[in-house]
Amino acid sequence: MVYGDLYGTGDRAVVLAHGGRFTKESWDPQARILAAAGFRALTIEFRQAEEGRRFDILAAVHYLREAGAKSVSVVGASMGGDYAAEAAQAEPAEIDRLVLLGSGAYTPLTTMKGPKLFLVARDDANDEGPRLPKIRAQYEKARKPKELIVLEGAAHAQFLFRTDQGERVMQEILRFLSAR
Repeated sequence: MVYGDLYGTGDRAVVLAHGGRFTKESWDPQARILAAAGFRALTIEFRQAEEGRRFDILAAVHYLREAGAKSVSVVGASMGGDYAAEAAQAEPAEIDRLVLLGSGAYTPLTTMKGPKLFLVARDDANDEGPRLPKIRAQYEKARKPKELIVLEGAAHAQFLFRTDQGERVMQEILRFLSAR
């Protein structure tokens, strides 16, 4: 069983998949903004078994479709984005749009037909070094339509919302999810 919090009532739905240091509640400000923009937002809590987390995302997507959503997008941050990419590869027709926030370095999105948005800070790095080169390499392999936005700074994934780039990140996500 996957636990989540549901915001809004729109027929366009968005699953919000958190990063490793976060919980479903960490998406509360962004979920409220999405709901105010007419989306139904579902924040999910990952179960403990790492190998099955892409199924947590797919379960949320299937739930929203069964509840009447006409389109379902996923916004994944860091670890959540990596599992979202795996989910999009596993069931490419289920996710209409995909936003990868500081993630996407491990799974080439070669089968998902829908639009993909990669958002990453230029100087975001982990113990292995800068994230941008690996994310850009997977972006290059990804099937079109796709878009890469490189932001200034070093904030990683959901931490971007706590910087002076936070408002821009949310506006880019809304623009991307609202495009027809």
